[in-house]
Amino acid sequence: METTGTAASAGSGEAGELERSIVDHVFRLQPGYAVFLGLHQYDGLLPDLSEAFTERWTAEAEHLLEQVRAVPADPAQPDRGFDHLLLELLLESPRFDLLESRELERNPMSYLGALSLTSYMVREYAPLGQRVAAMVRTLEGVPRLLEQGRRRLGTQLPKPFVELSLAIGSGLPTHFQEAESYARSGGAELVSRLAEVRGVAEGSVREFLGWLKSDLLPRSVDDFALGPERYRRLLWVREGIRTPVDEILRAGRADLEGNQARLEELARGRRPPTSPAALLDDLYPRHPTADRLLATAGEMVEEMRKFTADHHLATIPGPALCRVEETPTYGRSLSTASMNPPGPFDVSGDVGVYYITPVDPAWTPERQEEWLRVFNDAMLLNITAHEVFPGHYLQFLHHRRAANRLVRKVFLSAAFTEGWAHYCEQLTIEQDLRHRSVEAEAAQLHDALLRNCRLVASIGLHTEGMDLESATQLFMREGHLERLPAEREAIRGTFNPEYFCYTLGKLAILEARTKYLASKFDGSLLRFHDRLLSFGSPPVGLLDGLLAAG
Repeated sequence: METTGTAASAGSGEAGELERSIVDHVFRLQPGYAVFLGLHQYDGLLPDLSEAFTERWTAEAEHLLEQVRAVPADPAQPDRGFDHLLLELLLESPRFDLLESRELERNPMSYLGALSLTSYMVREYAPLGQRVAAMVRTLEGVPRLLEQGRRRLGTQLPKPFVELSLAIGSGLPTHFQEAESYARSGGAELVSRLAEVRGVAEGSVREFLGWLKSDLLPRSVDDFALGPERYRRLLWVREGIRTPVDEILRAGRADLEGNQARLEELARGRRPPTSPAALLDDLYPRHPTADRLLATAGEMVEEMRKFTADHHLATIPGPALCRVEETPTYGRSLSTASMNPPGPFDVSGDVGVYYITPVDPAWTPERQEEWLRVFNDAMLLNITAHEVFPGHYLQFLHHRRAANRLVRKVFLSAAFTEGWAHYCEQLTIEQDLRHRSVEAEAAQLHDALLRNCRLVASIGLHTEGMDLESATQLFMREGHLERLPAEREAIRGTFNPEYFCYTLGKLAILEARTKYLASKFDGSLLRFHDRLLSFGSPPVGLLDGLLAAG
């Protein structure tokens, strides 16, 4: 299978061939990941998640692991040892999902989550007809994939997994309809091709959701925890971390306490002095109207681009074009705002898409106002720092230009990408964003406390027997959330323990900055950040070694 034709040279000799074989093998299990990276020879492919295929895949992965571990160290290329470890983790991560956390037996989102058509609509990387053909091929594969899910999923699934699957899956028919509307600009023939398969795919989705709701939801259980051993394994296969979990928890709690203290200091400094909760409440009424929400976000993109450049925070590779759009319908149940970045192999250029979830016109006026309060001016600016400049979008621009190694372009660490974006929120305040206004810093601290609580809740829920009510109270007490969003955050931790990645990654970057900024970069944030971003998106457990060697 030809998979790396658009990639830069992967190396030479045995190591290069092995590198390509491992990447190809991962993409056979995760073709959607390849499409996200910009490798469009995988367009329209859905994974084969049958038990027979994943057993064969796992056996071959074990064989490849033996090969990569047997490659001798080369003193002339010391950084190749890092690449070999990345290759190991690239295989170990899906093996963990298949054999240890057993996602295909426990989580219906393993199947529903593969059905997005967004990649074929968000960028014009190829003629419309070619992209519609990929949508058609995807929709044709929906019945087979969901039937595999029905065969593999157990009879007693974790309740939050089923409820989330129902919420997200319910948006898929509308998403498929959006794709058909998108195809109309290409003419009647394209629309006809898409409409023909859309009805069958929608029927399969509705049948699958009906089965989840009627058969599995009533039998669902509260048992969702990974347990201490699998949690330690998760930290290793995703992030190359061997640090004991209790040390990570202590660091997270210390950051939480520091952020709480600073928020209290800001509140006491008001005239008259106030409480942290009252200080945050003061932010909410100042928000854009529903019809100005996307335009306001666009203005903030330009403000943060200029701030990043003027303060020499990191190089902005040109032309750095980012547009603001509404979040696709199927993704609105989970997302307030997000970034769809250009993949490292994407030939369509550097354009990023900053998604904002709009007000639903069907909501009551009270519900609409509640949603807009989330996008108050201070918090929307902090979100923009996270998602665009100097956060996710800038980081992915650098990732596209990262070291000329295949595995470094392919590997994406959640803790590095989310940690960098979260670190950037704090960085902009340190650099006097809006003259370090109380409002801007309060918004930054509010989001930092939320991410602190995610780390604490993740460890508690999966290793310490924390229940959902205790996690909800944590978010309310320490994160200053109302009960409904606190409950949603607690539930998210059951199926996404990796939401520890924001604080975990931020703390790793701060630790690296403390250790190396002066000694290796003469105090230059520009040089430090550019070097950090030149690695791609490495596991944060390996950052120290990378910076020490560079």
